[in-house]
Parts: sequence; structure tokens; C-alpha cells
Amino acid sequence: MADVAGLPHILGEKLYLVLPTIVALLALIIVPRVFAKDPLKHIPDVGQELGSDEKRRQAFLMDSRHLYQEGYQKFKDGVFKLLTTRTTTPVVVVAPRYLNELKKLPDDVLSFDAAIAETMHVKYTQIEPGNKSIPHAIKTSLTPSLPRLSPPLTDEARESFNMEMPPCDNWTPVNINRILLRVVAMVSGRIFIGPDLCRSEEYLDAAINYTIEVMMARGEVDAMPAWKRPFLARSLPAVKRLEARIKQAHAFMQPVVEARKRLPADQKPDDMLQWLMESQQKFGDDNSVEKLARLQLGLSFAAIHTTTMTATNAFYNLAAYPHLIPILRDEIVSVLSEHNGEMSAPALQAMKKLDSFLKETLRFHPPGTGSFSRKVLKPFNLSSGEYIPKGVVIEVPAHAIARDPEVFVNPDEFDGLRFYNIRQEAREKGEAEAAAQNQFVSVSQSSLTFGYGRHACPGRFLAANEIKMIVATAVMMFDMKLEDGAEGRYANFEFGGTSAPDPSKTLRFKRFAQ
Repeated sequence: MADVAGLPHILGEKLYLVLPTIVALLALIIVPRVFAKDPLKHIPDVGQELGSDEKRRQAFLMDSRHLYQEGYQKFKDGVFKLLTTRTTTPVVVVAPRYLNELKKLPDDVLSFDAAIAETMHVKYTQIEPGNKSIPHAIKTSLTPSLPRLSPPLTDEARESFNMEMPPCDNWTPVNINRILLRVVAMVSGRIFIGPDLCRSEEYLDAAINYTIEVMMARGEVDAMPAWKRPFLARSLPAVKRLEARIKQAHAFMQPVVEARKRLPADQKPDDMLQWLMESQQKFGDDNSVEKLARLQLGLSFAAIHTTTMTATNAFYNLAAYPHLIPILRDEIVSVLSEHNGEMSAPALQAMKKLDSFLKETLRFHPPGTGSFSRKVLKPFNLSSGEYIPKGVVIEVPAHAIARDPEVFVNPDEFDGLRFYNIRQEAREKGEAEAAAQNQFVSVSQSSLTFGYGRHACPGRFLAANEIKMIVATAVMMFDMKLEDGAEGRYANFEFGGTSAPDPSKTLRFKRFAQ
């Protein structure tokens, strides 16, 4: 005890020996930062008038759309930067005119995976960007199989929708978002994990709640100042719930995967889980149950979160603009009569008005303010001369572009037949490429919801088919409207660059008398 009691005295005597070393170390750390030249100084800021960096980040958290819009209007053909809650450095926002040159840069210069890692806080959400098995399985197995798999997917959409919806013999309030979460999970699960498990409550619980918990964890980390995250983020309630969910999914998947490994070749299931197992072997990746469970959760997150949001937005729009319902219904009836009553892949492709309505829903209610998110791993210059340094994340202001009157006529008006009319006019002029560029799944410099370039969402073809099946099924079965007293279409929630339909709202449904 005496030795301990005398410790402060001893340290005091020796302090003069170590103090110069401490000062020198602090100088090495601090001085370069103070006098370092800001590599982004030449790029104009948006939101500086808001004050401190923390105030600017909080402004992004609550109203990012306004900041992107302001920057786009001021620097429409150029570059600007703003502080977000997702990255520790400013995000550099570039005009769409640079997209063609940006998409040609290799992944070791502009990294899609590194941007996802940073903006999704993968250290805490445990999402795994960069896995080659998923895009390979989607591109080589899933998408080519869609024509063959459309009938069972249509059956799943119809049966699950029937199963989840109340009778609605009279006008009945329905929380459509809650129902769509389960319907989308079942339809997606039909192709992800097979017919035997896609309706399992254990699977549905994992698939649906993992999606919600990832976004909640990301939101809680977003709201925490960046300097606190290494110390406190892992203790956030949403992050802890997410860790428990991953363990639960592993326990659920283990017997499924082990059983499949024992099956003979001629009995292998025809679904995404099997394709992933084979893809993992092709790339020599870890084929453990834990890894496959994480990949399945990743698929559920990517598919269920975005597909449900888009479908919910579509239903809210149908209820807000009910004149569109008979127009879409007439088209669906006509197309099905020409395709033996089957909602096949060609039939879905022929529903051009439905396609237009869904594309307009994406234009008017995109899931986020930015798109084409990439982290800069090596510095480069844009063709206009702007220097983009290593370490920043770049984006394109997708929402602002979608509301630009120079890009779209009356952009603040929801027009469900906007893209149908554009396609019709293009065909009349013999402009086949222009017609193709205005389909729901198409990506262009004015339609960036699915990304752009070689990393455009590979699963968008499945998502498009699912949403069309679900919406077409509902339109054939029900009329719908907003709740009595509702003043216009329900507003979306916007938080930290993300826009989502309000999941608490109800619509009124009544069975359509055919």
C-alpha cells in the first residue's frame, strides 16, 4: 500500500523526463492536421450557413432532400459537397453529366463496396459488401430463371395476398405495409429458400425483422456523433438486437444447409440458397452454415426492404389517385386474356401502363436522396478539371434530378402514365432505345433508383416482377382509397437521406365485384 500511495510523488519526479516525449507525439499528431491543406477546399459547400459541423450533420439527418436540392440548383452541372451523418468526411455530390466517365473508372479507384461499408456502418450492422457469390448467382441463375419461375411466383403472390388480407366485403381499414412485408417475404422466400420454408413463421420472422433491425441500427449509428461510435455504437440497443438476430438465423439455417449437403445431385432444389451454395464453391469462398445464413439475411435485406417500400408507395398512390385503378385493371384484364390468363413473364412485360405507374412511383418517391454512391480509393480529376481526393464518398443527387423541370415535364405532379406516354411517343418516332430506357427496370442519368453502370442493382428484374405480380393481384381483387378525412397522399418519412412510406397508415379496401 505504501508503494501505491507514493506513486503520484514518483510520477511527479519523473514527469520532466517524459513530458518532452508526450509533447513531441502530440505535435506529430496535431500539427499536420492543423496546417494540412484541405483537399476539398476548391469544391463549394452546401449548408455552411447552418453553423458548426454537428449542426450541419443534424440538418442532413432531418432534411437531406433540401440540402441536395439546394446544391443541385446552385451547381447543377458541377460539383458540391455536404456533411452527412454516414461518413466522417464530406460527401462530394457530382452532376449526372459525369456519370458516363465515372462508370468507366475501375473498382480500385471508385469502390461501390467500400461506399456501402461506410454508409451502412458495416462495423456495427455486420452487412457484408463485396461478396461475389450473390451477384454471380443472381446474374447467372436467378435472372435467367425468371420466365420459368414466374408461374410459381405468381401463385405465391396470389395465395399469400389472399391469406394475409381480410375479406373486405365492405370498406375495411388495412395496414397494407404490414401485409406487404409478409407477402414480399413469402414471394421472395419462394425463390430464395424454396416453397417448403418460405411460409415458415421462423423464416418470416427472421427475414422481416432482420430488415427492420438493420435500418434501425443504421439509424441509431447515424444519429450518434462520429467520434463516439468506436466507443459506444456496439452498445446501442438496435445493434445488440441485430447481433441476436444473426445468431437466431444461423440456428435456423443450420439444419436446412446440412440437409441439402447430403442430397444427391438429381434432388438439388431449384432456388437461390442452392445456387449460392454452388456459387460459393465456384469462388472458393467459405461455405459454412454461418456464412450462408449471413448471405440469406443479406438477400432478405436487399429484397424485402426495398421491394416492400416501393410496393407500399404504389398502394398509397393508388389510393390517392383512384382514377388510375380502372385504367390499370382494364390493361391487366386485356393482357391476361392474351396470355391464357397467366401472369407469365411476357404478360408482365406487356403491362406497360402498370410498368409506367411503378416507374413514376419510383421517380416521385425514391428510397433515397442520392444514388451511385462510391468511395474514392485513388484520387482522380473529372473531365472539367475538379480534383477528387482519396477517402471521400461521391454521389449523384438522384431525387433532385427526378424533380428537375428540364428533365421531366411538370416534375412535381404525379402522373401514373408519364412513362407510358413517353414510350408510346418514342415508338411512334421509331426511337426504340428511348422507349426501352423508360421502362421500370431501366437505369439512365435521369432514373437512378437502381443505380448506374456495372454495379446497377442486379436483382431489379426480380423486384420488378414481384411488385407487378402483387399490385396486379390486388388491383384485380380490390378497390382502395385513403382513410376518410385524409388530405392528400400520405407523406413519407425522411431521415438521414432515406425516404420511406409511413408504415402506420391504413388504407380502405373493398373487394371488387367482377
